[in-house]
Amino acid sequence: MDWGPIILTFRLALITTFILFFLAIPIAYWLSFTKSKLKPIIETLVSMPLVLPPTVLGFYLLIAFSPSNQFALWLNEHFGLKLIFSFEGLVFASIIYSFPFMVHPIQAGLSKLPTYLSEASIVLGKSKKETLFRVLLPNIKPALLTGIVLSFAHTIGEFGVVLMIGGSIPNETRVASIAIYDEVEAMNYTGANQYSLILFAITFAVLLLVYTINGGYLKRFWR
Repeated sequence: MDWGPIILTFRLALITTFILFFLAIPIAYWLSFTKSKLKPIIETLVSMPLVLPPTVLGFYLLIAFSPSNQFALWLNEHFGLKLIFSFEGLVFASIIYSFPFMVHPIQAGLSKLPTYLSEASIVLGKSKKETLFRVLLPNIKPALLTGIVLSFAHTIGEFGVVLMIGGSIPNETRVASIAIYDEVEAMNYTGANQYSLILFAITFAVLLLVYTINGGYLKRFWR
């Protein structure tokens, strides 16, 4: 068995989850407390990957970052980034596709906090940034853990987006879900079963751990 796709999958999931954590916090904070008329539009854009077919997102990313596109040429010339059929492209696509899985739990956690926490912090002279990181976030640890685990598990299970943007290049873009697809196409069901069992066992263990630690928080969140 080639362990390359498994290692690449978890590398992708770790990097994506790490970046998402820091990107999602300010967005979730803004969505939780803003009264802007733009809020429904931003919430819709954030939630789109939940209902949009992965191949649709993958197709538009493929068009946007194709070598003939001016934006793609600019990224390549100024930053040396080639997002089509590369690991960097997988990371970018995964961030977009898993974004709501990090934002929504954190937003839900912040929205349920009593308002007196932030009010008391501001009265005591703390800035909004200090209030967020020293008062609010420590009080929503279950929501943070939920966002981290859901984003990690969702990235592991990606298929359509990573296939469209990355293809199946060994040790570069061939993640476990693509490897399973390749093995099934080659009628190598033994190999597909090995990859599938590993992903099933790991994702089951991670989710079970979260349910245990959070005491059913995930169940209440999705209800």
